[in-house]
Amino acid sequence: MILAQFKSAKEPMKAGEIAEACGLDKKEVDKVIAQLKKDGKIDSPKRCFYAIKK
Repeated sequence: MILAQFKSAKEPMKAGEIAEACGLDKKEVDKVIAQLKKDGKIDSPKRCFYAIKK
């Protein structure tokens, strides 16, 4: 669900924005973002913002 939100976003998003859009707790979103970043699926173009790796 979180990865799909990143794919549909037109610009980088903050973890809090993703949590709100998905209806999830921000702490859970932070854990998933950390794993997605570790797996190389997303990157951080600027501090605290995340986007799908192109």
